[in-house]
Amino acid sequence: MDITELTVHELQEKIKSKELTITQITNAYVDRINEKEKDVQAFVTTLTEEAKKQAIEVEEKINKGEITGEFAGIPIGIKDNMCTKGVKTTCSSKMLENFISPYDATVVEKLNNENIIDLGKLNMDEFAMGGSTEYSYFKKTRNPWNLNKVPGGSSGGSAAAVAANLVPWALGSDTGGSIRQPSSFCGVVGLKPTYGLVSRYGLVAFASSLDQIGPITKDVRDSAILLNIIAGHDEKDSTSASREKVDYTKCLKNDVKGLKIGVPKEFFGEGINKEVKESLQKAIETYKKLGAEVEEFSLDIAQYSLASYYIIACAEASSNLGRFDGIRYGYRTPEFTNLKELYKKSRSEGFGAEVKRRIILGTYVLSSGYYDAYYKKAQQVRTLVINEFNKGFEKYDVILTPTSPTVAFDIGSKSDNPLEMYLADICTVSVNIAGLPGISIPCGVDSQGMPIGMQLIGNKFCEETILNAAYTFEQEVKFREKYKPQFKQNA
Repeated sequence: MDITELTVHELQEKIKSKELTITQITNAYVDRINEKEKDVQAFVTTLTEEAKKQAIEVEEKINKGEITGEFAGIPIGIKDNMCTKGVKTTCSSKMLENFISPYDATVVEKLNNENIIDLGKLNMDEFAMGGSTEYSYFKKTRNPWNLNKVPGGSSGGSAAAVAANLVPWALGSDTGGSIRQPSSFCGVVGLKPTYGLVSRYGLVAFASSLDQIGPITKDVRDSAILLNIIAGHDEKDSTSASREKVDYTKCLKNDVKGLKIGVPKEFFGEGINKEVKESLQKAIETYKKLGAEVEEFSLDIAQYSLASYYIIACAEASSNLGRFDGIRYGYRTPEFTNLKELYKKSRSEGFGAEVKRRIILGTYVLSSGYYDAYYKKAQQVRTLVINEFNKGFEKYDVILTPTSPTVAFDIGSKSDNPLEMYLADICTVSVNIAGLPGISIPCGVDSQGMPIGMQLIGNKFCEETILNAAYTFEQEVKFREKYKPQFKQNA
């Protein structure tokens, strides 16, 4: 039995039945990291020795009856933009290369309360700005299905680590598709919760009105379990929603009879890869066979969403990243003669090209002469997008689209063409603009053996609906039983 192949709920069963111990599980993952990390490059900081020590401590406490947490001793990986006390939190940037967080993010606190073991901080596009994890200051993460391909981004390290069995599950963050798109590229499950369902306290901000933390897992049940742990109101986050606690595992019924699924024709038009479209059509037929009511409709928002998203996201990034000035914390240029030069050189040397591009764009759209023409207009378009989704959800329970118009592309093939990279987010950004939940699950592979992702979008706080729809599909197609990452390299 390969321990690292197991899902979290399978590991949990084996701990309960005493087939496996916590130290055996942690050691198996540490061995796997030692074996495969050199190929995948998923981690910025590994905490393998600390994890082994923690596993022994947790096991002793369980044996003494001091802790009884359901998931105590299960390892996890955390995207490197979530503050972890006493551990580097770099956002994969030179700017924060040596920043050690003095406190835990709320999600990390919740994991600690469950005695879940942190295996390390996972690589990402710098400050979560990118769709390929090529914009990390430290390394380029590789896709475990084909090491010459990108894993997607910005949570590419999280998705690649789960796909490569370096961690059993991981936390990512999603501003415009950064959980769902890498999950699609790496053949895993990625859930972006409703805005406000999971606290953002301790998440290094990119675009505050769009960012959301969520799970990246091997299957849908694990997603529901991790959402149970991290969801909930937090008084430290003013945008956190106060709602009744829900057990998301209870909604996994393996039944979609009568479920109304809307398929927006605009998301299947120009620019969608032929094999992606074919795979999605098969998925639609599967849902029909399972008793769901599937209907095509018009949701003409994709082209407006993308423009609106990049204006809002860059404006908020420009504002949020103003704090990195070489004064309080983060990188400071060693040579300067006055305050203005200190600011200029620290920011010029500390930020990468993509981050600078977005700061400049954001500052431009917020400037006095252009605020009304761009930022205000983008916020008005945001309202239209929300209204269009509301109309759709009057009729449908779930909206089904591709997660990405293509499968994973070659490393280096788009990194010099930012516009082409931005267009790759066309299927995901509207979900963030409207603050909706969305899940990406694998629905097949293309002729090269690369995974294809399907996105299911739900109405606000209707995570249970999309989780059950995803779970039912997963039980039918059994993707994990048929396909596995090959770690192949092009000749």
